[in-house]
Formats: sequence, structure tokens, C-alpha cells
Amino acid sequence: MSPQQGDRPSGQGGGRPRRHDRTAPRPDREPALVKREDLRADCSACFGLCCVALPFARSADFARDKPAGRPCGHLRDDFGCGIHARLRDEGYRGCTVFDCFGAGQKVSQVTFGGADWRRDPESASAMFAVFPVMRQLHELLAYTAEALDLPAARPVHRELRRALARIEKLTRGDAESVAALDVNALRGEVNPLLLRASELTRARLPGRRRDHRGADLMGARLSGADLRGASLRGALLVGADLTQADLRGADLVGADLRGADLSGADLTGALFLTQAQLNAARGDAATTLPPSLGRPAHWAREGSAGGVVDA
Repeated sequence: MSPQQGDRPSGQGGGRPRRHDRTAPRPDREPALVKREDLRADCSACFGLCCVALPFARSADFARDKPAGRPCGHLRDDFGCGIHARLRDEGYRGCTVFDCFGAGQKVSQVTFGGADWRRDPESASAMFAVFPVMRQLHELLAYTAEALDLPAARPVHRELRRALARIEKLTRGDAESVAALDVNALRGEVNPLLLRASELTRARLPGRRRDHRGADLMGARLSGADLRGASLRGALLVGADLTQADLRGADLVGADLRGADLSGADLTGALFLTQAQLNAARGDAATTLPPSLGRPAHWAREGSAGGVVDA
């Protein structure tokens, strides 16, 4: 997955700090190293990379198989999707829950300078190899940027800011250097910082903070459960009944919410929750979401199923 500056220097010679030191910006108020809009997919600036570079396996998420490197049959000449408005109805639910975190436009416009794989077919294989790596880097950028927005995580802001700067620099390497990156090793370095930021933030919440990290909760009955500040990192929550659950401040990084029912659930302040996770779940108008995330359109159409049984 998806993982500031430290204390200001004191005045010379000890004693009270100089005036410009005392009025310097706080670490968590410094200009952002990464713009949030650059971590959101902009399909108009991408060459349909997710529709070409990635493989599809025929399943409940995809209507047919497609090998990596072959364009989807619905990809138009202008790189738009021919069935975008009815993807779920056509059996391409997987497309509606995919999020590149802005990696598509980074590869298209920065790494390859706006030269697309159709006009420059010699670059196609390199572009398709870079895209999945860049997607992982952008996911790490998104998580790290979110951690820097957590006031309680200030003790690790310095390290987080360094990590953010390093990852951002890596995203601007050439195609060969990006494709050769060991993203798993990078995750291993960043994840402890994200975990610490999560722990510091959740420690401020009242009550018992449950640890369900990596738990198999597929189809679990969790309706009305008190999961405030819980760790659900990497938890398998496919088809779980989370109706009316209290998920305020819960850490949901990497949690699999496919088909989970979030109707009436409170996700205020949920940590590392992504739009893709919400798109994969079900919910309703009573589901309380963080302000940075939107209510998926299909929630209103599908409604709540309820009555999910334990797997």
C-alpha cells in the first residue's frame, strides 16, 4: 500500500529563540510537497493506460478476459471508454472501483512527455511496464500525504515529509528507473511511519480500540458494532454486514470492502479510506463519509441488502 519537518532550531547561544524562529511556519503548516489534485485520476490527461496495461480476468468484476498490454474492446480512439456510463450494467464492475491515484496522467504526461502508445508504438511496452509501478508509488504518496494531515501524528511528521519527498522524486524518474523500482521494499520503509501515525491518532479516541489487522471477517455480522479507532488494516471484509457500525477513526488501509454493507455506518475520520474502497462497497444516504470522499452513484440504485450471514 498505501505509506515533516521537525522542531525549529533554537536561537544561537541558547536562551529565548530569535523572533524569526518563533514566528516561522509550523512543520504541519509548510507548503505541501504534493498537490492533492495530482493524486486524483484525470482520465482526460491519460492514454487509457488502465484499459490497456492491466489484465482482466473474466469474473463477477469483468465480463471477459483481457491480457495485459491488449486494449479493452471498449476503448475508443480518443482513449475514452465507450461504455463508461453503464460499466456496472455491462459487467465491468472492476473498472468502477479501480483508482490509479493519478498515476495515469503522471506516466502519460510526465514520464513519456505526452507521447501516446498509439502514435509511438515503440514506447508502448515500456509505458505499460511503468504504469502499475507508478500506480503503487502514487498510492503511497496519497497515504503519506494523508498521514501528514493528522495533527496527532506530528511526532512522525519529519520522517513522513522526508518519505513523501523521496517517493515524489522517484515518480519523476525515467521509464527505466521507475520500472526497476522495488516497491515492496519501499512499502516496508513507509508502512511503519503510516502505522505510527495511525496509532497516535487512534490513541486519542475514547474506549477500547479493537485490533482486527489482517483479520478474515468475510461475511461477518458486524451490524451496529463499535469499531471506533479499530485497526482494520488489510482486513477481509468482503460481504460483511457493517450496517449502522461506528467506524469513526478506524484505520482502513488496505481493507477489502467489496460488497460490504455500509448502510447507516459512520465513517467520520476514517483513516486511509479511499474512494475505490467505497465504490466497491454498498451504502445509502445515511452512511456518514469523510468530507474528502464522495457517495458512489450506485449506492442509491442498489440500496441495502442486509441480513448478511457469517461465512
